[in-house]
Amino acid sequence: MKLSIATESGDRESPHGQAVKRISDIVAEQSDGRISMNVFYQGELGGPQELFDQLARGNIDLFLGWPQTSYDERLGVLTLPYLTLGWEEALEAYGKDGWISEVINPILSDMGLEYLGPFPEGFGGIATAKSYATNFEDARGIKLRSQPIFPLPQTIQAMGFQAVPIDWSEVYTSIQTGVVDGDSSNVIYWDYTYFNDLLDYFVHSKHNFSFYTFLMNQNSWDALDDEDRKIIADAVEVVINQQFENARAEDEKWIQKAQEDGMEYIVPTDEEMSAWVERVRRDVWVQAEQSLGEDIMTAVRANASVPK
Repeated sequence: MKLSIATESGDRESPHGQAVKRISDIVAEQSDGRISMNVFYQGELGGPQELFDQLARGNIDLFLGWPQTSYDERLGVLTLPYLTLGWEEALEAYGKDGWISEVINPILSDMGLEYLGPFPEGFGGIATAKSYATNFEDARGIKLRSQPIFPLPQTIQAMGFQAVPIDWSEVYTSIQTGVVDGDSSNVIYWDYTYFNDLLDYFVHSKHNFSFYTFLMNQNSWDALDDEDRKIIADAVEVVINQQFENARAEDEKWIQKAQEDGMEYIVPTDEEMSAWVERVRRDVWVQAEQSLGEDIMTAVRANASVPK
């Protein structure tokens, strides 16, 4: 049996690339070679939207990436800003049995996708060249690349920046040519690894918890017998458990590495963070209710972290 697995971000040596390769290896080993997986890395089959389209159509069987809101805007809850404000709260909320997973499971099922679990990375920030901002007023005039997924551009706008939605494959050139002044909503690993020669600052605004999802096409999943489903689910779980154990230490490692190589790492003050949280929740959560619906926003308000 041959299946395909793809990641939207990261080459062979990246955490994402290593994760999908390890799943492929575990599945081959546990099935005694009966199940093999073709592994595709960043850019080999197209951009994030193209990959998600191929997953929905069944041309890709297993996928590590962000669910695109073009199919159902309710998936915007995954990137709703300032849902969680600390590591412990985030790992609990985004875990396989966390409240966020409970919200998205039926949505993904309606789209013909089987949710196999999350791949956490850490809290995103704002990476820029030449100047930086830690508050709404100073952010004005700074153009930031944003992932073209609701509500990330709206979040960047609410923080005071000018959001420019751009696919990942075009970010380097956009920064290099001045189309944007920096990148947003990624953990420092991505901005340091891919754009360190262009960017000077990383402001840890923590406005989003960056994580990806393991998804399988429902028809591909249903075509497997119970034994093979367990082999694949167990392989994904091994990778997820390792990532949950290592995510925080991995993020802190890259924060340190970026500073050693000249990128200035900036943490907003408690007052600046509180002001951003209040402004962004007020502006973006109200917008989100129109697309996410009252039931989801009720769950958000009941479970979201309370600012200190």
